[in-house]
Amino acid sequence: MSSILVQVVVGGLLLGAVYALFSSGLTLIWGMMNIVNFAHGDFVMLGMYVAFVIWKLFGSGPLLGAPAAALVLATLGIVVYFGLIRSIMKGPMLAQILGTFGLALLLRYAVFWWFGANFLSLPEDIVGGTFDLFGIRIEASRLLAGLVALIVTGALHVLLTRTTLGSKMLAVAEDSAAAQLMGIRPDTMQAIAWAIAAGVTGIAGALIATFFYVVPTVGETLAIVAFVTVSLGGFGSVPGALVAGLLIGVIESLSAYWIGAVYKDIVVYALFLGFLWFRPQGLMGKS
Repeated sequence: MSSILVQVVVGGLLLGAVYALFSSGLTLIWGMMNIVNFAHGDFVMLGMYVAFVIWKLFGSGPLLGAPAAALVLATLGIVVYFGLIRSIMKGPMLAQILGTFGLALLLRYAVFWWFGANFLSLPEDIVGGTFDLFGIRIEASRLLAGLVALIVTGALHVLLTRTTLGSKMLAVAEDSAAAQLMGIRPDTMQAIAWAIAAGVTGIAGALIATFFYVVPTVGETLAIVAFVTVSLGGFGSVPGALVAGLLIGVIESLSAYWIGAVYKDIVVYALFLGFLWFRPQGLMGKS
């Protein structure tokens, strides 16, 4: 395998890790409450803008921007849960769809009003430029984003499967009435789930901002990626989102390398639809 091809695959894996990170927030909400958050892509967009604002104010990169984005988005997640989600959960599925879609429009046009429609970006050297690793040229921003995304996604999985808080959240996801009888407050657990999901999404947004343009409409593109990643991995499965994100990142990179960047989305979505034809529940989802 040529060094260029190895570089393409490594770049795809790093990008796929970031895809997995912000998709894990979407799959967590689905696993907890069976709600598809159509504003998820705009949560990522807000994380990108938080990172941009932190850079403008303090000249700092993702080491400060990512924690700030996590805090801001986690707070927003709690506000959204108590201000909107808790009410629309009592209504039909259409109310949930339109409610989160309306939230997406509200967030997007609020950012349009505040920041304008211009494309913004962080300095290319904010993380340290590029370097060679065993003959493979890697952008430091993408390497940092990929590694942090893997660590945070792994930490989220450990939180859900190896801690008391995770056990309580999974109990509410399984049967909220039975969990309440055991002394667990479903409202509290669901609010925490929204805070965690939005927080990791904010971290992903801050990481993406180091190598991607920042504009209010970027959430539309990222939302599609998140939905494809979660569907391919299996709704409700964080490990599934990780595997699917890595696969999509590699497929995108190889498609762009072999047939051109213009056609990479066609390849990804064609393979995605073909896979779901044989396994509609996704890689690690339940039938």
